[in-house]
Amino acid sequence: MSRYRIPHRRASVLRQVQGSALVEFAITLPLLVVFIVGIFDFSGAFNQKQKIEQAAQEGAIIAGAQPLSDIQSGNVNPDSVQPVVTAIFNSLAGSKVLPNANLGTCQPPVIPVYTPSTLKWTYTISGCPDDLTITIDRGWVSPSGSPLSVGASVQVSYPYRWRFNSAIQLLFPGAGFAAITNLVESATVHSQM
Repeated sequence: MSRYRIPHRRASVLRQVQGSALVEFAITLPLLVVFIVGIFDFSGAFNQKQKIEQAAQEGAIIAGAQPLSDIQSGNVNPDSVQPVVTAIFNSLAGSKVLPNANLGTCQPPVIPVYTPSTLKWTYTISGCPDDLTITIDRGWVSPSGSPLSVGASVQVSYPYRWRFNSAIQLLFPGAGFAAITNLVESATVHSQM
């Protein structure tokens, strides 16, 4: 039985090739991890942006369907605005944008900041773990200015916490990337009442 032997010179070349492949893998692995985390993180941010946009649209539809009778009197916290805040909050809690919504630390506030001259109410909900800001404008007027183009505008703002910063620091220690980006979405509808 004959055994096949690799000549000494070929074995040395084979070890060098294997060693260089290991070095190449060690160099490219951190880059690959950063790319994968980046793709995952940017898709998470886009997903959250879509959920915030949907919540703003739901709130605007409800705001446009509410009566205007209780806001004309200068009411600081009218009953017609409460369903809008509740719908936005429930939409974001149901889609897991607000992770603390079920823990009781994140609840809609009772009294908003009210701007009488513009018919705007701004609600800030804390402990979600970040601040969720909902601005409801029941005095929205279309830029065209025609009398039939009045309605409601809703703006929802909530920050996104990036995970990409920790991955980039693995590759470049001390490097920084914006850890939080405030996502702001708005929707407008014509009044239906």
